Amino acid sequence: MSALLVGRVVTATRPVPGRPSLGARAFAALDITATAVRGLEGAALAAHAGFDLLGVIVVGFVAAVAGGMLRDVLLGDLPPAALRSASRIVVALMAAVATFVLLNLVDAVPEPLLLSLDGMGLALFAVIGAQKAYAHGASLWVVVIIGVVAATGGGVLRDVLLGHTPVLLTQSVYGLAAAAGALVTGILLLTTRRPHLAVVVGFVIAFGLREAAILWGWSLPRIG
Repeated sequence: MSALLVGRVVTATRPVPGRPSLGARAFAALDITATAVRGLEGAALAAHAGFDLLGVIVVGFVAAVAGGMLRDVLLGDLPPAALRSASRIVVALMAAVATFVLLNLVDAVPEPLLLSLDGMGLALFAVIGAQKAYAHGASLWVVVIIGVVAATGGGVLRDVLLGHTPVLLTQSVYGLAAAAGALVTGILLLTTRRPHLAVVVGFVIAFGLREAAILWGWSLPRIG
């Protein structure tokens, strides 16, 4: 089964005819927006943790580009988009540097804003990852997996660099929100074949679920 999954994902190297996809410009705009959001949030967390300028840039950059690169590697879309064009790299670096400069002018970024930025980045990467996987011919469950990996990959590496247990493992609704957004996106693509509608609704579901979990303290069951 795992071999079939890997084969299905890796061999999907280009969009499949008949599978609707976002236009190249729309996809790039959303991907770059997600990159910027994750770069800002990752850099702010590093600055709050006391990292110097280089540390802030490294953490912000990794948080910004890792999810998209993992998505493209799993889809066999090589080299990843971040390495085919300078735009995502430039945006990630600019977001990290801008955050460092901003935090020299203000005391701190409010925690609710940081959490919202993280949720926004999570939702954006989840739905565009799911959409890209669908357009490359992946089945629905692979669409969800790719969406979750794209959404959480940057956050996991960010938390490791910060010396924290990844949020993905401690706040279960984090990964669940990404999965829900990716699943809704995939289902709408299959049933309506309208990629813009699917991405918008999927984003609202993922972001809304994450924000609701923070607001009302939702979590999955734990032992003990």
